[in-house]
Amino acid sequence: MSRPLEIARAAWGDALPDWVEALAVECTATSQNRVAARMDRSPALISQVLRAKYPADLSAVEERFRGVFLAGRVACPALGTLPSHECQDWRAKSRAFATGNPLRVRMFRACAACPRNAREDQR
Repeated sequence: MSRPLEIARAAWGDALPDWVEALAVECTATSQNRVAARMDRSPALISQVLRAKYPADLSAVEERFRGVFLAGRVACPALGTLPSHECQDWRAKSRAFATGNPLRVRMFRACAACPRNAREDQR
């Protein structure tokens, strides 16, 4: 058995979510640092999730992991179907209005009206 998977199973017990198990498997296949880099998150966050020590809501981390590694997709009213982590990125960019790029303006408006946009920091 792999170390990240052992850590996750010991920390989460029977409540181990499927995506955290997949995260541990991915960390075993490459490394926590590489997984974190692909998710554009810190290795410390990955470590905290595996150890069930992450103090905040895990839904944004889960959405990001599913988008990057498990082909999680969402229906965007402006761009059509796209990976869930790209939706997260657009929601984060849409928090500040920028007029220099027509796509940014379009996404600012679309994200403001989108029910997926919780208007909270996803990092």
